[in-house]
Amino acid sequence: MMALGSLEAVRTIPLTALRRLAISAQGYAPRARRASTRDVEEAIHRASCIQLDSISTVERSHRIAISSRVGEYAPGTVPRLLRKGRVIEYWAHEACLLPVEDWPLFGWVRERFRDDHPWHGDVKARYPGLAEQILGQIRERGAVSSRDFDGKGSGTMWNWKPAKVMLEALFSAGELVIAGRVSGFQRVYDLPERVLPREMIGAPAVSEHDAVRELVLRAVRARGPLTETAIAEHWRLQGRGARVHPVVDELVADGVLERLRVEEGGSPVVVETAMELDPPRPTTAVLLSPFDNLLWDRPFARRVLGFDHVIEVYKPAPQRKYGYYVLPFLWRDRIVGRADLKSERGDGTLVVKALHLEPGVRRSAALEDAFDRALDRLRRTIGLDRVRR
Repeated sequence: MMALGSLEAVRTIPLTALRRLAISAQGYAPRARRASTRDVEEAIHRASCIQLDSISTVERSHRIAISSRVGEYAPGTVPRLLRKGRVIEYWAHEACLLPVEDWPLFGWVRERFRDDHPWHGDVKARYPGLAEQILGQIRERGAVSSRDFDGKGSGTMWNWKPAKVMLEALFSAGELVIAGRVSGFQRVYDLPERVLPREMIGAPAVSEHDAVRELVLRAVRARGPLTETAIAEHWRLQGRGARVHPVVDELVADGVLERLRVEEGGSPVVVETAMELDPPRPTTAVLLSPFDNLLWDRPFARRVLGFDHVIEVYKPAPQRKYGYYVLPFLWRDRIVGRADLKSERGDGTLVVKALHLEPGVRRSAALEDAFDRALDRLRRTIGLDRVRR
């Protein structure tokens, strides 16, 4: 039996190396390129999940996040991957794109949502017979969106009509899956057996413990060094670090993961065993989605990147310091600024409203060139003709 002391951190990593490992793990593409459907699918696998968001002031968040990793790719790629059952959409960090192979890992979550949706409660009891009606129509008509059903919102915070609430409940419970998105970013719902591979539908159940163990591994493999709290935040696991701690203990005891001390103090980080701790300095210059995986755990971003991440889209305009939709500008191994951007699709222009440099960062010809390259990459991703600064 392994001694308890062997579960403690035994190696120490400098903060500079920790920062470079965290950035390198994300797999940002170092230069502009064109990506294939396979590249997009592999990027979702490598990231473990990519967050979705409906705001399109610049571009949908998942398109910015994926293109920062693989380069320019066709706009219809993700809907096509969803329709073909090669990736899935489900609740992870938030609503996310995930590898289809992860469908069995979330069986315990789907079961928990079967009669008690986390935001809407027991929807089936509140609207008796509606689930059967909706499922019957989908069996007969094929995939649907909420606009295919009549009804009005309830006047609550969500303001959703009953059919929309039920569609969401059936999706969360795994009785429906997302088969794509239509105009306005509305979900398209279909039966799992029409979308997912047969081997996923019939895969053996995975216990909650084994699923969480695998999710812990996937977070660390996707993002490199993470605190236990950051691992829990990756999947929004209830119980946060306390939930993850005994699982990490098991994986450390099994020789799969190890804890590292950090020279500046603070909580140890978790990495794969025997990870090389002297990474080269990253070379990329890229504009990140405000919902990028690198920034999911804000205390970790402050500690490791020295970056206080704020998202101001939900603030009234007078309270914003940086702008409505601001993309962090990553250059080499630092986030050096925040770009307030807007896509003017009517005239094909990406507009730079402002670039706010981080404290201590000076403007230079090299920085301006890097920013121009990052803007051009983003312009290509969105499909715009020019940048206006």
